[in-house]
Amino acid sequence: MASAQSGTLYRGREGMWSWVAHRVSGMLIFLFLLVHVLDTALVRVSPEAYNEVIGHYKLLVFGFGEIGLVGAIVFHALNGLRIILVDFWSQGAKRQRMLFWGVVVAWAVLMLGFVPRQLMHMFGA
Repeated sequence: MASAQSGTLYRGREGMWSWVAHRVSGMLIFLFLLVHVLDTALVRVSPEAYNEVIGHYKLLVFGFGEIGLVGAIVFHALNGLRIILVDFWSQGAKRQRMLFWGVVVAWAVLMLGFVPRQLMHMFGA
């Protein structure tokens, strides 16, 4: 009798963790967009309150939050391309582990380009 896992592609390895990270990054992006729409809508209700909220975004914690947001968006986009390849490329399922590590490397390279510039912006360099 075949095990319950014999029909799955992931088996608790890279594919499963990319699936989890894709869902988590998607939810974080959704929450950001929800907050963004609400704080932008605040300008119609009370421009003073809007200015106060926007002023909070200059705090250091929000600068690090932007790094996290960009990281989530970049990962989500790259992993989405990986998912498309796994689904539609004839070799995708066989090469899904290699594709995952390609996403990780591309994500790291892109973040290495963004993070130093963001830190300079945050610390006024």
